[in-house]
Amino acid sequence: MRWKNLRELTVYENRWFQVNLADVELPDGRHLDHFLIRLRPVAVATVVNAANEVLLLWRHRFITDNWGWELAAGVVEDGEDIAAAAAREMEEETGWRPGPLRHLMSVEPSNGLTDARHHIYWTDEAEYIGDPEDGFESDRREWVPLKLVPDLIARGEVPAANMAAALLLLHHIRLG
Repeated sequence: MRWKNLRELTVYENRWFQVNLADVELPDGRHLDHFLIRLRPVAVATVVNAANEVLLLWRHRFITDNWGWELAAGVVEDGEDIAAAAAREMEEETGWRPGPLRHLMSVEPSNGLTDARHHIYWTDEAEYIGDPEDGFESDRREWVPLKLVPDLIARGEVPAANMAAALLLLHHIRLG
């Protein structure tokens, strides 16, 4: 059963997102108004070192008022390559410059509400260049053993679904 988006009206927009109201036709011919959020792509990156530790950020999210482990992430600027954006975000938020990045996965974290796509990259080499430019993004940055990832997720310490999925895939890739 396919829903058809007949038209959208932008209700609000800024440089990061648009809130639109869509006229949606359901398979049975009925119509409904559906709000949706159009977002820029999000680029995410991390590094796993030789000791199978992953670089994570411990941060507070005021919207949900919770703390949790995350990977460095941010929006892709106009004309910016997604992998380059992921590298930039990792450097700005952690103080570590990644080596060559590999695409890990792309996910749609909330595709019933938004068209956001999160593109997640990783590397196994990085160079520490100093304190993060965007140190305000997290309370701390730590190397966390990948073997602890499943337990962190089970305890709710990785609340973002995209981050949990990426960390579990890295756990599988590196530890089997």
